[in-house]
Amino acid sequence: MDDNNEKKPEDLFGFRYAGDGQESEPRKVEPERGEAAEPETETIYSPYSSHSDEPPRTSTYGSASSTYTYGPYSGGGGSSISSEAGDSDAKADMVPTVRESRPFTVSGNGRNWESPPRRKGTSLRAVFASFMVGVVAVGGLMFAADRGNWFSDTSLKSVVASSGSSSSAKANTVVSNTTDTVRPNNISKIFEQASPAVVKIETYTTVQSRSSGGGSWLDDPFFRQFFGDEQNGQGGSGSDGSTGNGSDDNLQESGMGSGFIFDSTGYILTNEHVIDGAKKVEVTVNGYDQPFTAEVLGSSYDLDLAVLKIEGSNFPTLKLGDSSASNMGDWVVAIGNPYGFDHTVTVGVLSSNEREISIQDTNGTRNYEHLLQTDASINPGNSGGPLLNLNGEVIGINTAVSSEAQGIGFAIPTSTISEVLDNLKTNTKIPSKPSPFIGATLQDMTESIARQLGLSSASGAVVNSVLYNSPAYNGDLRQYDVITGIDGTSYNNSEEIIAAIQKKSVGDKATLNVTRAGKNIEITVTIGDKNEFEEQQQTQTQQ
Repeated sequence: MDDNNEKKPEDLFGFRYAGDGQESEPRKVEPERGEAAEPETETIYSPYSSHSDEPPRTSTYGSASSTYTYGPYSGGGGSSISSEAGDSDAKADMVPTVRESRPFTVSGNGRNWESPPRRKGTSLRAVFASFMVGVVAVGGLMFAADRGNWFSDTSLKSVVASSGSSSSAKANTVVSNTTDTVRPNNISKIFEQASPAVVKIETYTTVQSRSSGGGSWLDDPFFRQFFGDEQNGQGGSGSDGSTGNGSDDNLQESGMGSGFIFDSTGYILTNEHVIDGAKKVEVTVNGYDQPFTAEVLGSSYDLDLAVLKIEGSNFPTLKLGDSSASNMGDWVVAIGNPYGFDHTVTVGVLSSNEREISIQDTNGTRNYEHLLQTDASINPGNSGGPLLNLNGEVIGINTAVSSEAQGIGFAIPTSTISEVLDNLKTNTKIPSKPSPFIGATLQDMTESIARQLGLSSASGAVVNSVLYNSPAYNGDLRQYDVITGIDGTSYNNSEEIIAAIQKKSVGDKATLNVTRAGKNIEITVTIGDKNEFEEQQQTQTQQ
């Protein structure tokens, strides 16, 4: 046997590279020991050998039709052999090469070519012993896990608690209430306990008053949409305009809202705009077949609150909670009668607090303060209904919604309600904050108005009207006067002028810089209280 070290690498694996200047020759295969010496050859094909003396032709890989894929397990493309130009007849021949038949294995550095001895089969006893060891190990782990409660919630909490000190670096990124990642599961319980105290309120007005020229702000569809009240004629009124109750044929349903009982003797809290202008108010209580006729005890236009009273006792009630204790992001629940769908529950969060909005109607302007904002769905008919926390306590009264957005609703907080609740129950006057005013309606100046008045500048505000016996009237402010400033300070529009007046105190003197008929004059007025002025007007009207 030849020395293996003298063989080329290609000889060891039975292949040779053609084109090295040597002709491939058949090799004799030596017989193994104990066998007859018979001549034997093995044919091996060298793909790059040729009968010519020319060097091997190059191969071109990756033809145009190859497909490429990405990843560690991508397949290779095919290969083809092409000849140079002018040698199209030359073809690569497969030249047989004879090598020795030598059983071998490759190991280490290429030495020790003898085949290793065959391993003896594993005995049945060893297999059985291994199986028993596995059974004992798994059984022991299962017993220990059961006794130690390795996979229970308690053990997991203890593991988290024990690892808290080692993971203090990540404490700021971990939410403390990770278990409360979904909506609370006590919503149904809150609704079950609070729903009986939520009532439906229906208001009625006479047909004649509804068709008169004056009308009520309830006739304004835009205003009713913003407040979230039912449209006129809905909720069971017939085609002839009657309510169908048979008792008041000249009454027509004018609106629908919600409320809740806060005293078991029949005291109900709702919004003032729900019952405003009503000749009759009916309250439907859950569990009672017939609605109750309610009496309006007290109301506040500015605060938009009203207290009703129905006859009876042992009514279900809701507890007033502390709205100041609620935080933004807390879950809240709203219950009401949107579009006549009795006792509808919606859920959301407290989006913000201390919101301020203003709503104008035919009776004036409501300036809301300290409102709660929520994304709990509030629709027409929800007005006056309760906004609850997860303890089932009332933290607000659903009052208004934004008609130009979704998920923007407002509720009057209980912090405001608690201050005036006794006044509403006893129908006593609610102390109101002074509201400085002069009693004039102003409009922004435009280029067109300035040309009509013969003015070269469009700054300031033009007076549209002056209330009789108001501070502006007593100071001789007239229609079409242009107010350009107050106390020597110039202002560009009506908004700036009104803001400057409201910053003054009731009883203060103010000098209005006015342009009248092309001449600049000064008018002195005494700042009055709007609330007091309106009360005087109402008293004179009643007399």
